[in-house]
Amino acid sequence: MSKIPVYFMPGLAASSTIFERIKLDESVFEMCLLEWEIPLAKESLSDYALRITKNINHENPVLIGVSFGGILVQEMSKHIKIRKIIIISSVRSNVEFPRRMKIGKTTKAYKLIPMKLLLNIENLAKFSFGEKINKRIKLYEKFLAVRDLTYLQWAVEAVICWERSEIDEKVVHIHGDQDDVFPIKYIKKCIIVKGGTHIMIINKYKWLNENLSSIILED
Repeated sequence: MSKIPVYFMPGLAASSTIFERIKLDESVFEMCLLEWEIPLAKESLSDYALRITKNINHENPVLIGVSFGGILVQEMSKHIKIRKIIIISSVRSNVEFPRRMKIGKTTKAYKLIPMKLLLNIENLAKFSFGEKINKRIKLYEKFLAVRDLTYLQWAVEAVICWERSEIDEKVVHIHGDQDDVFPIKYIKKCIIVKGGTHIMIINKYKWLNENLSSIILED
């Protein structure tokens, strides 16, 4: 029996090293790691998603995305046939955005963010992983590999201006009840991980290793 291909997409500015502790049964699954690429000039999120699908070498893969990666894999599924989408610490539509993000889109306040400040590892870590990592920033520095100004400007706008306003019920959503980037009170329906923060792909890996296989396999 052929293995089930499972492709993992990291969160904003993060590298695939965030999945280093995630383990799936190698007799059943083939784990494949995706990385962020620098966007082209004026490239739309949909076009970028299409470009990233060129790195997928299997038919009917499972796509798993974390945070902004969760948004991206949903866009990727518009271009290829997939077996299942699982998002972690993410959202299934812009309806689930916290109020500050909705206001940021309406007022275009995101354009005022001094992106060069995000090139500083401490600021980037807080922006990508949430304020709760404040005391452990150095520990997570190795996970933030994309420190390119063009990418950061594009990524922030792509998230804030994401156009999907209807939830796709087929998308499986795993979310922590302590997520401070996408607070649980705005999330419509999900598998809740107690004590899970926005970086639970890193510090709740044991829960994921115990449950992810069955979540992938269930109809």
